[in-house]
Amino acid sequence: MNRFVEQLAANDVAELGMPGSLLAGPTAAMAGPTGHGLSFELAAGNNPAEFAQHFIDAKSEKDSLIKIAHGTTTLAFKFREGVMVATDSRATSGNVIASQTVKKVIEINPYLLGTMAGGAADCSFWERVLGMECRLHELRNKKRISVAAASKLLANLVYRYKGMGLSMGTMVAGWDEKGPGLYYVDSDGQRLANDIFSVGSGSTFAYGVLDSHYRYDMDIEEARDVARRAIYHATHRDAYSGGVVRMYLVQRDGWVPYPLEDVGDLYYQYHPEVQLTNRTESPLTVVPA
Repeated sequence: MNRFVEQLAANDVAELGMPGSLLAGPTAAMAGPTGHGLSFELAAGNNPAEFAQHFIDAKSEKDSLIKIAHGTTTLAFKFREGVMVATDSRATSGNVIASQTVKKVIEINPYLLGTMAGGAADCSFWERVLGMECRLHELRNKKRISVAAASKLLANLVYRYKGMGLSMGTMVAGWDEKGPGLYYVDSDGQRLANDIFSVGSGSTFAYGVLDSHYRYDMDIEEARDVARRAIYHATHRDAYSGGVVRMYLVQRDGWVPYPLEDVGDLYYQYHPEVQLTNRTESPLTVVPA
């Protein structure tokens, strides 16, 4: 970019017969006979990726000037009826709640879903790119892309930008010829397959519920209840999670969304089930229904 400006300044000298001046600072300009001319913003360096590493906490570096607080709760698990996907809806900017209505489930195609955790812009952009690539794959090969191939495609896309400040921890869930599929992909290009995943600052709380109640042979209503409970308890304990519970069920015929449920209302449904006591032998007592 700087060489381009220098060439413009040289052209100014040749055309006007006046000495061109390249102004220093964040704004580069060409000065004409009256001292006024074209000006525009320049990138801060010849290598933007290298420059950004000094300011963005790509790996939570202590000397970074910009330290981004990431907060969310997303989860997905496979069970006998398909794949259940659930997320909260709170977006934060540092310690400020930026939104309570973020849609953290990306509908890649009628059979594939992706979740958002990390940087909202990074997740949203790259999963929409993935949706485009999946459609191109379908047109080229005359068949729907598999869940494994879609997740590998996303991992390959973001791996090119490893170490450049991307922040993305996503799950790719769907149904293909082999049945239900669930993969985790992050901005370092890591790709994992499993039956249960939870990503985000509230994932430790969600895993507590999932580890206690998850069974592969659950029916749909049981799976909904487990996913709802996990997101609710995460939003109750994690300040960076909240809003509403958004759930999707992925089956052979594609995904189906469920109505949104406010976590404030779920508090009155689930919290009375647990009563704190002072008894050391039984610190938690579950009240029978």
